[in-house]
Amino acid sequence: MSALSVEAFVAQQEKYAWRRKILNVVLRQVGFRFLAKVEASGLDNVPLSGPTILMMNHISLLDPFACVGVITKRLVVPMSKIENMRLPVFSTLFRWYGIYTVNRGEVDRKALMNSVELLKSGQMILLAPEGTRHPEGLSRPKDGLAWVATKADATILPAAVSGKVDFKARWKRLKRAQVHVSFGRPFKFKADGQKRVPRDILQKMMDEAMYQLALAQPDSRLRGVYSDLSQVTTEYLEFVET
Repeated sequence: MSALSVEAFVAQQEKYAWRRKILNVVLRQVGFRFLAKVEASGLDNVPLSGPTILMMNHISLLDPFACVGVITKRLVVPMSKIENMRLPVFSTLFRWYGIYTVNRGEVDRKALMNSVELLKSGQMILLAPEGTRHPEGLSRPKDGLAWVATKADATILPAAVSGKVDFKARWKRLKRAQVHVSFGRPFKFKADGQKRVPRDILQKMMDEAMYQLALAQPDSRLRGVYSDLSQVTTEYLEFVET
């Protein structure tokens, strides 16, 4: 979607909606039945409307498919690294689904503004704050998610992915991968009316957000640098009722 302007991409969300519904049905009926066993907990925490960031930890290729597929009451617009648009077959599906891309090696302002404007139009978007896969457990995030959330006054929903995601090895043994998505408590960042939140505060916001992701993570081995839950603080968080 990088060829479209931010305004044009947001304006086309209605067109993408029916495509996403079709592909989500295929994902659940085929992917979740034959390729991976996907389960979810905490679905009552998913906001049914309004600007929402689905904040996902990233441990395998299956994570975004699982997060998108288990949410049935609204559609999710995923962000993906631009390299995925060069994958045979998948790139066509991604374009048809209407994902948007990010250049991970730079501050991608277009990706950030796509995120803000999608949220302002009431969408739920999928972001991985760590920027890349960390199968060993949570790592320190970038502050882009907090910047986007404060600009759009968005709700953040932690989505902690765990399970037996070594899908290639399991498929060779004719076994499905097993993925669990656990949704934590939704919250917003307290910006105290600031139009421009200082960088150091954005990082503090992200650390508090990552601890919420760690709290939602049922597998303690995947909490990584946020394993010490005694360090949880909520100075910059305001929890949201769903």
